[in-house]
Amino acid sequence: MTGHHFPPPTITSRSCSKGGRASFWIVSNPVGHPMSLPPVSARRHDLDWLRVIAFGLLIFYHIGMAYVPWDWHVKSPHGSEAWRLPMLMVNPWRLALLFFISGVAIHFASDKLGPGKFAASRLLRLGLPIVFGMAVIVMPQSYFELLRYGEIEPGILAFWPRYLSFEQQFSILTPTWNHLWYIVYLLLYVLILMPLMPVVRSITESGPWQAIARRPLGLLFGLSLPFVVYRYVLDPRFETTHALFGDWNTHAVSFTVTLLGVLAAKSEAFWQGIRRGLPVFLIAAVMLGGWRAFVETIPDDVEIVIEGFWLTLAAATWPLANVLYAWAVILGLLGLAQRFLTGPSKALRYLTGAVFCYYIVHQTAIVTLVALLGRREVPGPVELAIVTLGTVATCAISYEVFRRIPVLRIAFGIKS
Repeated sequence: MTGHHFPPPTITSRSCSKGGRASFWIVSNPVGHPMSLPPVSARRHDLDWLRVIAFGLLIFYHIGMAYVPWDWHVKSPHGSEAWRLPMLMVNPWRLALLFFISGVAIHFASDKLGPGKFAASRLLRLGLPIVFGMAVIVMPQSYFELLRYGEIEPGILAFWPRYLSFEQQFSILTPTWNHLWYIVYLLLYVLILMPLMPVVRSITESGPWQAIARRPLGLLFGLSLPFVVYRYVLDPRFETTHALFGDWNTHAVSFTVTLLGVLAAKSEAFWQGIRRGLPVFLIAAVMLGGWRAFVETIPDDVEIVIEGFWLTLAAATWPLANVLYAWAVILGLLGLAQRFLTGPSKALRYLTGAVFCYYIVHQTAIVTLVALLGRREVPGPVELAIVTLGTVATCAISYEVFRRIPVLRIAFGIKS
C-alpha cells in the first residue's frame, strides 16, 4: 500500500449526537480508492473503541492489583505471583494510551466548541465528578484501607466525618482522590493546552512534524525520544505520587502523551504513518515485549554470571527498551484499531456513554468486594469471579441509575 500515491485523506470534526458528544470523523481518499481508514463521512469508531478498551483494561488492571505481590489499598488472601508478569506487561502503556486518546478527543472537542468554551465545559464536566468523587465515592476505599491497617474501628458512617475533616488523623491522606488522579491531571492539561491550540496547529503543519509522522521509524523512535529522556533524567529523581504537586515525572510523561494525542488528532501525516507502519510496530512490540517478559521471569535465586561491561550495558539500556516497548504497543494498537475496529454498533454507542461513569465507580467496587470477601473463607477462583462480576455489575447498575437522575448524572460526568 505504501507504493500508491493517493491524495491524503481529509480529517475533520463533527458531532453526531443530540448531546453534542465529541466525535472522531475522517473523510476518505478524495479519489475514491479503498483505504484502511474509515469510509466517507464515517465516525472514527476505531478511536471510540480504543477509548472504551483503555478504560476497560484499567478496570481489570485494578482488579489485578488486589492479587499481585506488591502493595495496594486492600489485598486478597489469594494473591499469587502468577499475576505479576501480565500486570508488568500491561503497566508501561495502559495509562499512556488513555492519555493519548484523551488528547485526540480534546482536539476534536475544542475545535467544535472553541478553546474558551471547551475549557469552561471541562471545569464543570470533570471538576464536579472530582469533588463528588473525593467526598463520596473514594471514601469507602480509605475506610477499608485504614481498617486493614488497624487504624480505625468498624463503622463506615462514623468514619465519614473524620475522612472529610482535613485534620490528617491517619497514615494516608484524607480526603483523597485515589484513582481519580487521572481526571485531576487531565483537567489541568486541558487548561494548559487551550491557549496553546494555535501553536499546536502550526506544529502539525511544520516540516519536522511531517517528516517524523509520515515515517514508521520516525513515529517509533522520534516520538519516543522525550520519554527516553524522562526515564533517564526524571524517573530516578521523582517518585510517582499522583499528588499533583511534585509529581514531575508523571506530569512530564502524561502531559507529553496528551500533547501528542492533540497533535495527532487531525494530522493526516500521522494517521498515514500509523497505517504504513503497522507491521513494524507489531514486530517491535512482540520482540521488545518478549525481551521484557524474559528478564522479568528470571528467578531471583538464579545466579547469572555476566561480564561487568555487558551487565552495565544491559542495565543502562533497560529503560530505553521499556520506553520503546510501550510506544510500539500504543502505535500498534492505533494501527490495529484503524484497520479492524471501524464499524458502528449499539454496544459501542452504549459503552461510549457509560465508560466514564464506570471509571469513577469501579475502584470503590473492587476495594469493597475484596475487603468484604477477604473476611470469609471463600476459595480463590470463586472470590475472583465474584469480584470481577460484582465490579462490572456495580458499574452497569450505577450507570443505569445515575443517568436517570439529573443531579447524579452531573456528579458522575454522564452526558445527557
